[in-house]
Amino acid sequence: MNDALNPPSLAEAINAKGFTGAAGFRIVTVEPGYAEVALSRRDDLLQFFGHFHGGVITALADQAAGIAVTSRLPKGRIGVTVELKINFMEPARGSELIARAKTLKMSGSIGVATVEIFSKDEAGETLCAFCTATMRGLDLPAEFR
Repeated sequence: MNDALNPPSLAEAINAKGFTGAAGFRIVTVEPGYAEVALSRRDDLLQFFGHFHGGVITALADQAAGIAVTSRLPKGRIGVTVELKINFMEPARGSELIARAKTLKMSGSIGVATVEIFSKDEAGETLCAFCTATMRGLDLPAEFR
């Protein structure tokens, strides 16, 4: 990994705090420009039909996109959301969600990422949502530098 970029360990430190830690987001993989984040099924994350709630899916996509973009930023910077668009394609019925984010373009302090969100069960994975996200690089809080 390029020493000028943020290390993968930064994603773990950020993910452990606040909402993402409480929701149970798990970082599976972080590479420069790529992140995979998973979430196991729990009753409190479901909507009334018993599928993962759209807000939960969106938050997972947002976190994965932020990690992917942050992994391409210089040390001491973090990607925060400027804009996010999500398309829901299938109900997320599985036992786990997996968000796979890829940075498409970095330009100065702006990064654009795409995220595919899969619902996983015994039979395999089903693409349930697709997201595009624009992130802006900001200075990390002192505790993370």
